[in-house]
Amino acid sequence: MAVEGKVAVVTGAAMGIGRAMTEILLKNGAKVALLDVNETAGKSLIEALNKQYGRERTLFLNCNVESEEQVKAAFQTTAETFGGIDIVCNNAGILDETTWEKTVSINLMGVIRVAYLAMEHMSKLSGGRGGVIVNTASLAGIGPLPNCPVYTATKHGVVGFTRAMGAASTASGYGIRFNVLCPGFVQTDLFSAIPFKLGRFSHLVDVSQQLVDKLGILTVSEIAESLLELVTDETKNGEAYVVFPKGKQYVTFPSVIP
Repeated sequence: MAVEGKVAVVTGAAMGIGRAMTEILLKNGAKVALLDVNETAGKSLIEALNKQYGRERTLFLNCNVESEEQVKAAFQTTAETFGGIDIVCNNAGILDETTWEKTVSINLMGVIRVAYLAMEHMSKLSGGRGGVIVNTASLAGIGPLPNCPVYTATKHGVVGFTRAMGAASTASGYGIRFNVLCPGFVQTDLFSAIPFKLGRFSHLVDVSQQLVDKLGILTVSEIAESLLELVTDETKNGEAYVVFPKGKQYVTFPSVIP
């Protein structure tokens, strides 16, 4: 899919990976609705983007992915403003082992909620144009982080949900591709806060540092570039794309169906 002229929605768009995703989509010609609970950061970013790309190509909406009502309203406003939706970057997430219920609520339930409500506008079965939904998971969605079991569980869930939805879309004719990004450690506020968010697993704080020493740290722009690959490559559906500083690879999962 060519990005030029398309309409994109990015959740968790105000900072970090979401901000980088927003910027690369705008740079490639998309109109972008930025969804985030951080209104201060969101409005500051939108002001800067408006100067660079023009007010007619950006929209900021204060939206909590835990709220069905807010997500539904955000998609409706986006569709009415820009004339439809083609791309969704399902990116909002947290890492906080001290509030595990909220971690599950945002990282997994939020991703599912956003995907289902996006489909109401995108699915060819309901009059949409089709398109692509890219969910943000993590390396923790492929292999476990011992000091972040709940975060690990949510990201495994996002990977499984994405793969199943890709297959469901093909079988049902939704016309939507579903893919998932699984980055290693990325230099963001979420990464910097890891030592303070481990709760009962704080005694394992060194595990993260050992992995960082081994794997390195990515920039948000490297993740945005990988997003662009998943959006533009029409052959990719139901794929999990692992991104490391030393390279990228699509995951080959074992088949459990004879």
